[in-house]
Amino acid sequence: MVSDPENEMHRRHLARLSAVQALYQMEITDQKSKLVVRQFNEHWTEQAISDGEMRADREFFELIVLGVVAEQDIIDKAISGKLGKNWKLSRLDVTLRAIMRCASYELLRMFNVPAIVVVDEYVGLAKDFYAGKEPNFVNAALDKLARECRVGEFVNPHKKPIKSDG
Repeated sequence: MVSDPENEMHRRHLARLSAVQALYQMEITDQKSKLVVRQFNEHWTEQAISDGEMRADREFFELIVLGVVAEQDIIDKAISGKLGKNWKLSRLDVTLRAIMRCASYELLRMFNVPAIVVVDEYVGLAKDFYAGKEPNFVNAALDKLARECRVGEFVNPHKKPIKSDG
């Protein structure tokens, strides 16, 4: 079977959206990650039976959700380091925190996904949830993190180095 890149991108987009929703649900209801993942998978199975199509990339979804949970301390430190001087992660609302955690996990651990794609996807999700300045906030923080942890993706190989005298 030949893979359809556009369909795969859509399935990954839905997996990201679902991961944000799952983290939101876990924080609001204090449910465990495996229970929430199972609930999402059951919902998708029901949808697949009713309309004949699986909506999201389940493996990608599970990887993000379970990865965020397993590495939350590392992820939260990475995010906190990119917030403004007077901002704390706990000050962000639950949805914004979930967006930042999912995106940060992808940037820190999923090197097969280009950083620019990760940032673009989660800025897009922020725009889906917020009409104010939040998408710009997400963009700025994730851009800083991406440039720090994915330096090689932001180096311009055609730019000539500046010569120094020493």
